[in-house]
Amino acid sequence: MRSAAVDEYVTTKVLPQHQGIVDALRDLMAECAPQAQEVILYGSPAWKGTKSLAIISPSKAHITFALERGAEFDDAHGLLDGSGKRTRHVKIRSLDELNTDALRDYIAQAVRLDAA
Repeated sequence: MRSAAVDEYVTTKVLPQHQGIVDALRDLMAECAPQAQEVILYGSPAWKGTKSLAIISPSKAHITFALERGAEFDDAHGLLDGSGKRTRHVKIRSLDELNTDALRDYIAQAVRLDAA
């Protein structure tokens, strides 16, 4: 379910050219992780299951979609960036860049790890 706090965040803090990306990510999370709670976490839109699943960070150039346990994922799509112990992210600059098949796979892996 969409959160009013996240709705407000998107309209006030995400550049208009990136709002469609955020909407698409919200739709994917609702589809692939329907049990996850959409919240504001650390000042950004995020989804929580048992623990944090994913978080969105906007910038002037792109939207970063970070997956909390992404370092544990099988990255068959080769889209995950990052070198930390836990988190991996995908930078999305336009809706045309949005690889929904890869993101569905990553979200499904996040949900499975969260449930374990």
